[in-house]
Amino acid sequence: MSRTVLVARPDSAGDVLLAGPAVRAVGAHADRVVFLAGPRGRAAAELLPGVDRVIEWQAPWIDADPPPVTGEHVARLMEALPDAGEAVILTSFHQSALPLALLLRLRGVGRITAISEDYPGSLLDVRVRIDEARHLPEAERMLAVAAAAGFPPVDGGALAITPPPPSRVGPPGYVVVHPGTAAPARAWPPSRHREAVEALADEGFAVVVTGGPGERALTAHVAGGHAIDLGGLTSLPELAGVLRDACALVAGNTGPAHLAAAVGTPVVSLFSPVVPAGRWAPYGVPYVLLGDQEGPCKDTRARICPVDGHPCLAGVTAAQVVKAVRELVR
Repeated sequence: MSRTVLVARPDSAGDVLLAGPAVRAVGAHADRVVFLAGPRGRAAAELLPGVDRVIEWQAPWIDADPPPVTGEHVARLMEALPDAGEAVILTSFHQSALPLALLLRLRGVGRITAISEDYPGSLLDVRVRIDEARHLPEAERMLAVAAAAGFPPVDGGALAITPPPPSRVGPPGYVVVHPGTAAPARAWPPSRHREAVEALADEGFAVVVTGGPGERALTAHVAGGHAIDLGGLTSLPELAGVLRDACALVAGNTGPAHLAAAVGTPVVSLFSPVVPAGRWAPYGVPYVLLGDQEGPCKDTRARICPVDGHPCLAGVTAAQVVKAVRELVR
């Protein structure tokens, strides 16, 4: 009988990319892997080796802009779910796996594994407990869940995606600057990004600025006359190709930082401490962490900066970014 396993991480693109090593572990022991993703993570899920099918559903307890809980919305998930004998639910430390476990139980999934600090009753067959004080990297945390479910690691556990298309930007070796973030509390000021682009260009680096369709004004401002502006012009696979040929990425704690890690590109990480860097810093590649990791916003999980002046990142200078890039590419 075919062994179909549902792997769920209905979160953002970066979180899905960090789930890649766990997905490969499951895929090595299953006949078919179906990945349950949210709208912000679907494109990333489609890049993961080992995924046979992607289901998109917006979880009301996960998404930052959650849909209402209605019978119709839940019915859409039930109709889309495969006849899977088991499921592995992957979550961050501040998320609960139990709402999804309940729905999967009602759908008839027979064996469910997830992390749960709360008593899961009959919702979980394998309850994983993690010492959250350790701030285990997300990729390793999810690998531990897969292993507890009976899917041990099959490789070194690095991030990986299917090979992206070739970049058409120009000769490899440029620096990519990605100024956008999903949460404003994680963003370096646009003026500082522009200063960094100018400084990098003055140091002889070719610079490419990237961003999503809604960030074209931002990327145009940051690029100025010193960089190629690709704002709104790349799909996720195309962005992966651009990042693969870069010598370094300059970005905040955002999906492209993890995409760069998945294609082996070093990262200058402008990291706001609203979440722990130990969990979400670029994984498996060289990186330089910039930003005050002991700032007053530490561990608040704030999406909007709770401190006037955004001191954790506003103090980072363009000169520091240039120095970090040089450290990574020398």
